[in-house]
Amino acid sequence: MSAPAVTLNDVQAAAKRLSGVAISTPLLNNQELDRRAGAQVFYKPESLQHIGAFKFRGAYNRLVQLSVAERARGVVAFSSGNHAQGIAYAAKLLGIRASIVMPADAPKIKLAGTRALGAEVRLYDRHKESREQIAADIAAERGSILVPAFDDPDIIAGQGSCGLELLEQLQARELRADRVLCPVGGGGLLAGVTVACKGIDPAIKVSAVEPEHFDDHRLSREAGKRVKIDGTATTLCDSLMATSPGELTWAINGELVDDFITVSEVEVEHAISFAFRYLKLVVEPGGAVPLAALLQEKLDFRGQTIALIISGGNIDQETLQRCLEKFPSP
Repeated sequence: MSAPAVTLNDVQAAAKRLSGVAISTPLLNNQELDRRAGAQVFYKPESLQHIGAFKFRGAYNRLVQLSVAERARGVVAFSSGNHAQGIAYAAKLLGIRASIVMPADAPKIKLAGTRALGAEVRLYDRHKESREQIAADIAAERGSILVPAFDDPDIIAGQGSCGLELLEQLQARELRADRVLCPVGGGGLLAGVTVACKGIDPAIKVSAVEPEHFDDHRLSREAGKRVKIDGTATTLCDSLMATSPGELTWAINGELVDDFITVSEVEVEHAISFAFRYLKLVVEPGGAVPLAALLQEKLDFRGQTIALIISGGNIDQETLQRCLEKFPSP
């Protein structure tokens, strides 16, 4: 195996850059969650991070390392919402012009949040247009820096600071995790968290969770190579709609991640309602998939110390209301 694109040292360096800038989100536990799982469960709500998602970590770590000349050229990104907001806020803090290509059907809260942070938004039709091409054209026209959502070493290292923080918070309680459950879309958060976890404690098992209709990672593991799905299915999990694992992220995740788990749309809706009822958290669908996997006992978690990363909380009011009405007593 060749040297990994991202190492524990890279994640630790990113954590230093983010210190005092990113929010150190808490590590919490809940009696009802422990009871349901038959385990000691801790959850890290990155929904409380700047812009309501972990994406700020990677975005800031990438942009803060740009040279003065690069900053003057501005940045371009494409995203359904959380990477868009992460880039927008990091750019605002650093005085960089940001242009974001977003699907016209992105959640309203994410579109509004990106615009409110001062970024220029270019909408596209996800079924007819290529966001990659649009972003590349804007970058070429303006000479701007194109910042990928996940397939970038600095993005991965920045997201990994979440996992590093989680382990340090457990260590402060004189505990260690038997397993960490993490959402996966393109794989940036998963790759960074896995590098941090395996680098600190190789015995920790890392389980990736994805929605059933966007299970490209599970299929890739079965095939032994990166698999691309058609991506035409509908899903609540707009933040997890990547159709293929990233090249860099899969080089890490394909080698180091222990399990790839899928959850159904209904199971995600149930988890959103559970988080609202018992954890007092507003969680977006993509951020709820690890909680869904735990509540539905996708693996045998009994008697273990389990850590979940709840990756975001940017959910439209209508979607949240629908989940609460569907599962009034989750």
